[in-house]
Amino acid sequence: MEKLRLLSQYLNKKFGFRTPEVTTILRLAAMQATLGILFVLWRPDMWPAFVVLCLAGFIGTFIILGFRPLKRVLTVRVDEKSFAPTLQIANETLPFLRRGLNKETAQKTAEIIQKISDVAAVAITDREKVLAFLGTGCENHPVGGSIVTQATREVIATGELKVVQHKGEFNCPVKDCDCPLESAVIAPLICRGKVMGTVKLYQTHKGQIPGSVVKLAVGVAQLLGVQMELAELDHQAQLATKAELDALQAQINPHFLFNTLNTISMFTRTNPETARRLLIRLASFFRHSLKRHGRFITLQEELEYIHTYLVLEKARFREKLRVLRNIDKSLLHYRIPVLTVQPLVENAVRHGITPKEGPGTVQISAQLRGDEIEIAITDDGVGIQPDIMPRIFEPGFGSGSGVGLSNVNERLKMLFGEDHGLHIESEPGYGTTVWLRVPLMLHDDDD
Repeated sequence: MEKLRLLSQYLNKKFGFRTPEVTTILRLAAMQATLGILFVLWRPDMWPAFVVLCLAGFIGTFIILGFRPLKRVLTVRVDEKSFAPTLQIANETLPFLRRGLNKETAQKTAEIIQKISDVAAVAITDREKVLAFLGTGCENHPVGGSIVTQATREVIATGELKVVQHKGEFNCPVKDCDCPLESAVIAPLICRGKVMGTVKLYQTHKGQIPGSVVKLAVGVAQLLGVQMELAELDHQAQLATKAELDALQAQINPHFLFNTLNTISMFTRTNPETARRLLIRLASFFRHSLKRHGRFITLQEELEYIHTYLVLEKARFREKLRVLRNIDKSLLHYRIPVLTVQPLVENAVRHGITPKEGPGTVQISAQLRGDEIEIAITDDGVGIQPDIMPRIFEPGFGSGSGVGLSNVNERLKMLFGEDHGLHIESEPGYGTTVWLRVPLMLHDDDD
């Protein structure tokens, strides 16, 4: 038996042949014997030939079974040591991560992870900067600083988990610091299929990271990714609701309404026919805004709406306001998001031309650029001061104009991606240009 065992090991190592289990061999032998008895009873004169065939079949089947592919069964063991902290972390971080990933929410999340888990340090990053770092060695990893280790950049680039077992694997370019961190698990934070950052759990000793810490890092990263997706869905729902409410409120902007009614009142004394036409325009303006449904309208509808708005504004500003249009008429039947262009025109009039001494011009342009419509609103007004420009897209910043720049910007990015937000160029004293790109669309889901 010992010789057979050694022979079996040799065949397995040399040729990949694995001796079938004893029960398999016995079943095979029993089946061959049964077939042999039945055949001999049927044709006694041919039993020698059948015995040879049975032996050949037995040997062939034995060899086939020996070279069969090994079926591997992977068993994932979810142990309480890593599972329970993950659930606790998920429960406690949910209120923070639902507000999105930033320095404040990352700091709170890192505090919760460090409190619950048994690790030396915790770090959370976005794609470029360290958002939070707590624990041993924090003085070497300042919050707000750029990501320096190549290991973290590799995880962001590939979206794959990385386990660092000794300091050299961090590939940190900073050589003049005595960092106590020796090993880590770096897990990607993935939201809607895109790597948004990383979660890093550190230890102060080199060598293999315990499986419970690896599982914890993976579980925490996945849960935080889900929470970030929930935050994004919340944000989109809030934007959609806010856009609908602001769309109505923007059209009944008290300043615009007050100024227009003042203008009409003036014309009732000097030119009643003009006052009548302006009242019709004002009614059309409100009616047009109230009848809108869905998220998209045609470019032609938006331009008609803008024309009504500008007729009312020109009645007030007269020669001070000049409007130029450069519209590719072949694009008029394509669809764009509701209240995308009108707020930009209103912004140009209110904040560009109104404060300017002397007359001013607003130009509206819509041209085909590849498979997209490029829309630009240009004014030669007072421009935007450099210290204001960085805050121009902050929600609620400035006096606003209805849906406002921030809302238009966020809705465009939500609908078409991060690279489809508003673009602004401005020079104080010379004017401002705001432009956007919209993919060519003939229909939308709301129709």
